[in-house]
Amino acid sequence: MKGEGKMVLKSKMKWVGLFGLVLSAISLFVHFLLARFTEEGVSEFHSSITIFPRRTIGESLNFSKTSAMYRRLWGPVRPLESLHPDANPRGYYSDPNSDTNGFIFVRIQGGFHEIRNSICDVVVISRFLNATLVIPELQSTTSSKGISSQFKSFAYLYNEDQFMAALSKDIKVVKTLPKNLKGQRKKKNIPSFKVPYSASPYYYKHRVLPVLKKHSVVELVVSDGGCLQAILPPDLEEYQRLRCRVAFHALRFRQEVQELATKILHRLRAPGQPFVAFDPGMTRDALAHHGCAELFQDVHTELIQHKRQWMIKRGIVKGSLSVNSAKQRLKGSCPLMPEEIGIILRAYGYLWDTIIYVSGGEIFGGQRTLIPLRAMFENVVDRTSLSILWELSRIYGREANLFESNPRSPPSVEEEMKVEAWKTAGPRPRPLPPPPARPKSYNIEGWWGWVAESDNEPDSTVMELRTNAHKLLWEAIDYVICVEADVFIPGFDRDGKGHPNFASLVMGHRLYQSAASKTYRPDRKEVVRLLEEISDHLYHANHTWLMSVRKHLRKRLVDGLLEASTISKSMSFISHPVPECSCLRRDYAGKSINASTSTPSHSQVIAALGIVHFCPAWMENDLTLQTKDKENEEALDEDDSTSSGLFFRKSNGDQEDLSNKEETQLEDQDEVEGGDR
Repeated sequence: MKGEGKMVLKSKMKWVGLFGLVLSAISLFVHFLLARFTEEGVSEFHSSITIFPRRTIGESLNFSKTSAMYRRLWGPVRPLESLHPDANPRGYYSDPNSDTNGFIFVRIQGGFHEIRNSICDVVVISRFLNATLVIPELQSTTSSKGISSQFKSFAYLYNEDQFMAALSKDIKVVKTLPKNLKGQRKKKNIPSFKVPYSASPYYYKHRVLPVLKKHSVVELVVSDGGCLQAILPPDLEEYQRLRCRVAFHALRFRQEVQELATKILHRLRAPGQPFVAFDPGMTRDALAHHGCAELFQDVHTELIQHKRQWMIKRGIVKGSLSVNSAKQRLKGSCPLMPEEIGIILRAYGYLWDTIIYVSGGEIFGGQRTLIPLRAMFENVVDRTSLSILWELSRIYGREANLFESNPRSPPSVEEEMKVEAWKTAGPRPRPLPPPPARPKSYNIEGWWGWVAESDNEPDSTVMELRTNAHKLLWEAIDYVICVEADVFIPGFDRDGKGHPNFASLVMGHRLYQSAASKTYRPDRKEVVRLLEEISDHLYHANHTWLMSVRKHLRKRLVDGLLEASTISKSMSFISHPVPECSCLRRDYAGKSINASTSTPSHSQVIAALGIVHFCPAWMENDLTLQTKDKENEEALDEDDSTSSGLFFRKSNGDQEDLSNKEETQLEDQDEVEGGDR
């Protein structure tokens, strides 16, 4: 009986185990179905994972938008609140003529910011010459670069239909050349101009226009990120507003890229907190051009020097190969390192759990350069940490497998003889056969093997060319997020040719779209000087130093903008589209003249920017409620006693680096000295 009972028990256990296995198999099957057919659900599942830790009870601060701390860290720049975007024509502006002088076909070379600048210029040139513009060809996104065949160059990055529709009242745009001209182009029978950087309108009027009228088509090759001078004569001011309409309205990214950027932006805002966008600007070309090789102490220094030598040979850089990087850094000619940006942000009051979004297709030196920044801010993220692999792969389209499609080169005669000799050798033991040849491959962010083997940089492989095309999409995503960020701060604003870079275009777009949004433009020379003052005790600064950093950043919100009007604008109009593409609200203008305390700085800023055009009447009604809310907030500045963020130590209820009283005094002094600037 006991034996039978044990058998029954074992039998029941087997059935229970089998039932459990069946349930597990069904559960796995259901999960696979959900993962396969509900991509959106999977995406939301991944985005719902706690990326940003919440504050502890001891660090609960007043994040009300009416608090003084919130306004200091995230609030608008008051002297710029009266500026609003206005790129519409302001005088007589005729529709494009159906009978044009011919077709302009453009090939654009360069990176993301160079492409964007060049497209704005060629649209203006087409209008100026009364020509039909063929959708530009982006050399970085042609099929020869290994990208998906479903995209045609321009459409790889931008929305063609939106581009054509937005410019329908400005110029005539077509997707391709007529058949007869297309055949002539294949035979290279059409005239071609390699346009110089920042050419004048008269260059096109006297050199390009006669050829265009004669041949009905010209090809322009743009390689330096701009083919028309940034500052145009006063009688051509309408063409500046056309540039704004191109850059900020017509150039929309294609749908898949825009959707992914929007998803990432929603995930950034999911915790309900504002975030800071940071663009390091640390590219190999920029570091080489400005002589900043010694900021690194490893193979990256050699890579920068290789690039600088290449630039010197081609006349891009005038100067010696060896440059004292320490002196360049003290002069403000080198990028601010991520660690330095982290220090000044913490000094200004941003807490350790502030969300920092790091943009940029390439951070030279790799992720290790971000380690100090991650040590200061827990929530340092980028597009890869806020998206999953299939989401990024989706925007690339269907791409061929380059590793399988590339045939292996046949073995050399010498190698064949070695293998044959091994096969016909005597009795064992015999030496091992020679190892098969392996193609050389080098990691972009790691060890570059060719540095130790050759003085010449090898030609880019098809895989590297494809990666360069992918970087355009990565930077497009970063561009959208940086423009929409609550706060933006650049590490550098120049590229490898000394021209305004990605960060400069972001700041220009933010100035046009929402001028009052916080965009820090730190003076690198002054920041380096401040950091040198506490180099011996970098993470334990005193009150005086903290006040110096706060005053500097607060001052540069406006002073940096005024400086850009003379420096950046002269090289790239869309990096500073003011005053041509902005208007002034009338009620703000009246306050700036009659008020007594905070308004003189406002009137000075408006006068310095040269804004004299008032916004149209239809804009006034949309902005009335915002003014009333801001006036109600003014009275809260004086008696707000909320303690600001501490420097580098995580605070709690029992231990603080600054008492509430001391911190309140610090804020009050900051408000008085920084003023409403």
